[in-house]
Amino acid sequence: MSENIIASDNASVNPKLRLFNALKAGHGAIATFMTLKGVRAAQVIAHTGVDAVIIDCEHGHIGDSDMHDMVSAVSGSGVSPIIRIRGQTGDLIKRALDTGAHGIMVPTINTAAEARAVISASKFPPIGVRGQGSPFACFEHGLATPSEYVAKANDSLVMMIQIETVAGVENVDEICQVDGVDLLFIGPNDLALSLLGYTPAKSTETIFLAAIDKVIASAKKHGKKVGILAVDGEAAKKAKERFDMVVLSNDTRSLQAWYGKELKVSRS
Repeated sequence: MSENIIASDNASVNPKLRLFNALKAGHGAIATFMTLKGVRAAQVIAHTGVDAVIIDCEHGHIGDSDMHDMVSAVSGSGVSPIIRIRGQTGDLIKRALDTGAHGIMVPTINTAAEARAVISASKFPPIGVRGQGSPFACFEHGLATPSEYVAKANDSLVMMIQIETVAGVENVDEICQVDGVDLLFIGPNDLALSLLGYTPAKSTETIFLAAIDKVIASAKKHGKKVGILAVDGEAAKKAKERFDMVVLSNDTRSLQAWYGKELKVSRS
């Protein structure tokens, strides 16, 4: 079985790391995506009761400075800030983790080699090649000094990779054997596009359902956690039966849905 620090009994307990602790305890973590920038917006979302806020720097309207500010706002609210970066390069990984994020989500991992490169860039030596220099990351982990953060980071960051293509599904068993990968996140919309040529899936397509089953089976076989996106509370409740983490929609969709529903009532 490949190494997974969340499943290890050797990982120290830090009460600040809400998502890490929820995953380790097997409680069924719930997160949400944020695509809109803003400290106050991040605080509002963090105070809804989620275990983590995933700051979406891949698809969201969130820049570098916003990313730093939102990580601090979420962490200061007792919730885990996770950053979805826009690619796999080392500079993006280092920049995201240097904010003090409790983990990262990396899109479109298709091979074990890509997964290994991500883990190497995310871990300090001797495990990886991440450079030390951030004076801020320690604060969001409840630690006093950068040196203390460096000593603990390799064993406390939640490393998520996305499986969202035909190639990713085909290679998922090898990907799951990469040490340091903690959670596989199924991107259902892009997976549908890759498999079916359209999105969203109807969730009745045999090839789509089989792909999800394969990812779950491989993750469980190798001691990895697995997560997926859910569009609403009922879908999230159902998904918790099979997944370790469910990401409940996002801020923009939720705003549009609420206003659309209430405006329809008010104009009826």
